[in-house]
Amino acid sequence: MSTLPGHGAGRRIARVLIDSPLPQLDRLFDYALPEELGEAAPGVRVRVPLRTAGRVVDGYIVELGEERDGSRPLSDVDSIVSPVPVLPARLHRLARRAADRAAGSASDILRLAIPKRQVRVEKSWRPPTSSPRPETDAVRRADDIISAYDGLRDVLATGGRAAVEAIPLQQDDHPGWALLMASAAALQLAQGRSSVLVVPDHRDEDLLMAALATLLSDDAVVRHDARQTNPDRYRAFLRTLSDVPCVVVGNRSAVYSPVHAGLVAIWDDGDPLLAEPLAPYVHARDAALLRQEDELGALLLVAHARSTDAARLVANGWLSEITATRRVTPQVRLSTPQELERAATRRVPSSAFATARAATSEGPVLVQVARPGFAPTLVCAGCRAPARCVHCGGPLGAARRGAVPVCGWCGRSANSWRCAHCSSDQVRLASSGTERTADELGRAFPGVRVIVSDGTHPVQRVDARPALVVATRGAEPLASGGYRAVILLDGVRMLQAPELRIAEACLRWWTNAAALAAPGAPVHLVGVDGPVARALATWSQAAYARTELEARLPLRMPPTVRVAQIEGRPASVRTALDALSSAGLPADAVLGPLPVGTEGRVRALARFGYAEGRRVAETLRAVVIADAAQGRRGRDRHRVSLSVHLDILEPEL
Repeated sequence: MSTLPGHGAGRRIARVLIDSPLPQLDRLFDYALPEELGEAAPGVRVRVPLRTAGRVVDGYIVELGEERDGSRPLSDVDSIVSPVPVLPARLHRLARRAADRAAGSASDILRLAIPKRQVRVEKSWRPPTSSPRPETDAVRRADDIISAYDGLRDVLATGGRAAVEAIPLQQDDHPGWALLMASAAALQLAQGRSSVLVVPDHRDEDLLMAALATLLSDDAVVRHDARQTNPDRYRAFLRTLSDVPCVVVGNRSAVYSPVHAGLVAIWDDGDPLLAEPLAPYVHARDAALLRQEDELGALLLVAHARSTDAARLVANGWLSEITATRRVTPQVRLSTPQELERAATRRVPSSAFATARAATSEGPVLVQVARPGFAPTLVCAGCRAPARCVHCGGPLGAARRGAVPVCGWCGRSANSWRCAHCSSDQVRLASSGTERTADELGRAFPGVRVIVSDGTHPVQRVDARPALVVATRGAEPLASGGYRAVILLDGVRMLQAPELRIAEACLRWWTNAAALAAPGAPVHLVGVDGPVARALATWSQAAYARTELEARLPLRMPPTVRVAQIEGRPASVRTALDALSSAGLPADAVLGPLPVGTEGRVRALARFGYAEGRRVAETLRAVVIADAAQGRRGRDRHRVSLSVHLDILEPEL
């Protein structure tokens, strides 16, 4: 049905996408548009009757048309909620493609992209009339920063796609990656094009906003932030609907911002925070790739350590590689063989201790640890078995030295704990968190201030005065002028996590921390050897990602293949697996099903190539819709019996 600017003698028709989580309603429905509702534009919010449910529901007009033959029975649009077209055609196309790729519903995507309506904001809103272009000096500074990367200017000008290795340096107390993304957006804005800049968390968002403030005026930047109030978020969304270009900055859902983007840039695409935890679980990187195909703007994946997902895209030619014209690498020092032998008994080796002692006389020193708190886990002092809660089986930890152990799951105090293996009533500290490390270093460095930065005590920046900054991974503050030394502790503990991507994740954590060091400052990686340590020491993260990708290929593990997780009642999961088999998926591509939880549900994994993605997604989506429709007619009509999650980061049965 074509979109028509007006109407003639026939009946006006609106094709509506219903806002519903029910998979069987994920399609366009035809409704008659009564004359008394006046003119309506594609993209506006409407209320329409849903005869199967016997109620009126929300929706969006996707298309308008005219039907000459009015004999077809159609329900009328009940009302037009707002005249503002909040669903532009490009946003609907992106939502539809992203949902189809993930075997999900477009309305679930739009729920992330379109905030709830705020009537007062909408009535008082006045769209901008002039384009906020950057000043000449700002464009010149931005061009200088972009020129430090070989070939990046051409990628931005031609709408190319690239994986960019950010320079690990600070400039005027702004991280290099933030200045790079801000400069790329400023050059796009100077050409009259909008940009969408996506970062994993609020800390990165604040750093990027500060970098943008050095190049652009406040009215040129739109923040897309879950911390905003509903009116502020809706006001920002209305700004992105305007044809006047702007720069959108936000977390993962900002990738769906409805601007016509000349650039989409993502910082640190390997960060798991960029994976959407809500159905249909579309990663911001995948949505950005789909968006670039549609809008033909530039796409940049900026990082210090390349993810294996980006490495796969580089290997198959989908992304080009962009590196700095002048290589800048931190001075990483690994533990000696003697220090590796003593790693179990000495947490901070003498070389790292001496480096920290010398560096604290000049400025701040960063100490990265694995966990927050005082002692996150305890063990039996007699047999060294993990200390577990007698009520729920959760791990026991201590909030401070000498404190009563507390369960990390249920929060109960273990006043009269006894070991189930040896009956000992004594516990010992099994690991050190930020607070215990700060306590120990504070005694070892008298007179030096100690700063703790973790999820409970977030610190964004520290000044250039001497200090020991103890931070968990990802919570490291930015230091004025850079850290005079960086000590990376608990590396072995980090690598022991039972995850497929743990080595890749550790390299990313350590690389991002090392990038905070001042030029020439030493970086100590304590107690770790092997390929991942050598990759950090030689600053060859891209090569490590390629090697990791090659190692996963014969194992058929992501991202060399795509993996679908299918969970539900045994009969529903078996129906889905039979449908995949009928669609041509070989039997050895399926793992499971195995029981999960206590409600009789099972889970299976299906591995498939990227070329088979559309067929697999369509097959699974059809099964989900059929299962949901059957459930609506059955006894458990309000219970979801089958769920599908494509492209899971950590395959787990």
